[in-house]
Amino acid sequence: MTVPVLLFASYADAFGSKRLSLAIEAPCSVASLVERMRALPGGHVLPPNPAVAVNHHIVRPEHVVEPHDEVALIPPVAGG
Repeated sequence: MTVPVLLFASYADAFGSKRLSLAIEAPCSVASLVERMRALPGGHVLPPNPAVAVNHHIVRPEHVVEPHDEVALIPPVAGG
């Protein structure tokens, strides 16, 4: 299956795009999707457990991604 992956801020810079279409095998956990992203150019910037949203909801690494889902990798943010 192919799922859209949205990237923001430093992640978009590292991957060179704000949106990728990622081909993954179904079923696929968020953890597996992140590992697949790490194998791409720019993937070295991803921390061990990045924040991931599926369909606008933050999910855990074991969450299963479905064919119709939209995934977003949320970079760390700082405030002050």
